[in-house]
Amino acid sequence: MTQTSDNVTWLTQEAYDQLKAELEYLSGPARTEIAKKIEAAREEGDLRENGGYHAAKEEQGKQELRVRQLTQLLETAKVGEAPADDGIVEPGMVVKIAFDGDEDDTLTFLLASREYASADIETYSPQSPLGSALNGKKVGADAQYELPNGKMASVRVLETKPYRS
Repeated sequence: MTQTSDNVTWLTQEAYDQLKAELEYLSGPARTEIAKKIEAAREEGDLRENGGYHAAKEEQGKQELRVRQLTQLLETAKVGEAPADDGIVEPGMVVKIAFDGDEDDTLTFLLASREYASADIETYSPQSPLGSALNGKKVGADAQYELPNGKMASVRVLETKPYRS
């Protein structure tokens, strides 16, 4: 569960520990593995036509980018508690909304930073149009946000509860 404000990312202890473990893996064992792949591919000869070498170098670049992202995120992170179960939409909450007040047309998602996204539940950033429209609203409240096509959409908050992974 994260909340970003003034370049500070608020994380639960669990989220911080997960991201730190990922960083440690990418900085240690994963770096060693990719270096071995690159070396093995290099030994195959001509690098211009060596698909394995180029794939390994590309993988290394993506991995190093993730290391930089995690390092920056964790340097500015503040560890705190999960949000209170008070019926208010905020980062770290699972939110169920109804579109245009139609309780048959609903969406349930986690309001959190993309860093905390998981395969278990769809995640919307607090900075997204939907996330920013809902942030701070209470159960029963209506909100409007702008769709990518420029039209406005209306939603009603049906329920909200702290995310438990």
